[in-house]
Amino acid sequence: MQQSLPQDSLDDDLADFAPRSITLDGVARTVYVSGTGPAVIVMAEMPGISPDVARFARWVRDAGLTVYLPSLFGRDGAYPEAEAGMEVFKRACVSAEFRAFGAGKSSPIAVWLRALAALAHRECGGPGVGALGMCFTGNFALTMMLEPAMLAPVLCQPSLPVDEPGGLEISPGELAAVRERLDRDDLVVRAYRFEGDRFCTAQRFAAYAAALGPRFEPRVLPAEAANPTPPPFFSQIVGCPHSVVTAHLVDAPGEPTAAARDEILAFLVDRLTAEVPLQ
Repeated sequence: MQQSLPQDSLDDDLADFAPRSITLDGVARTVYVSGTGPAVIVMAEMPGISPDVARFARWVRDAGLTVYLPSLFGRDGAYPEAEAGMEVFKRACVSAEFRAFGAGKSSPIAVWLRALAALAHRECGGPGVGALGMCFTGNFALTMMLEPAMLAPVLCQPSLPVDEPGGLEISPGELAAVRERLDRDDLVVRAYRFEGDRFCTAQRFAAYAAALGPRFEPRVLPAEAANPTPPPFFSQIVGCPHSVVTAHLVDAPGEPTAAARDEILAFLVDRLTAEVPLQ
């Protein structure tokens, strides 16, 4: 992953995170780490670790958890401009690490992320690990449930596969194994989307519900609750209410997106600080 310094005042220098080069399964990636307590893997949406993604990671940290923020694509800390963000999206779509098109397949990157969850649990202790994916990485929190340390998956606007609105980006065998694990360990999957999201549709949530039954706990926010002035990538390229805890979040009392943020943080804290041994 190429790293570069912030280019303008809208970028985030991520100075309060410790950048670490972590090699797992022979692949080295930069992971930004901050906080104390049980671990949560926060996976950025397109087009990368934006200032809004970093803001959410800080909220996780400030809730008493250790956040692991892996660099998966884009320029770390960059403000989401439209043209540059579109180029990141195009490169990710043809990368061998991701399965952007076609349902019933899991992205290879999920194997690395499961290894990161196992490492984070060894380093931070606690009952287990949480994970939150957004947009392009939304479903990764579900496939990471194949790692025994994973206890608290959150899917924010899972958007793959991009060509099948009702498809799921996970292989049938892995989906069955995840469902069995959720039932066995009495775990749930939290998921969030906006009404009218063209990339994370009602059909996709219906497919999750059919596959996971009562273990799938969806939350659908009204479209009018979205921040009306997100960064250019989201206003010009995404073009609809989409990013629940980042670009389209309104951080003010009484706002549905702020309430969703607080609910997610409470879910992670509850699951990861309970005095219950990992099964």
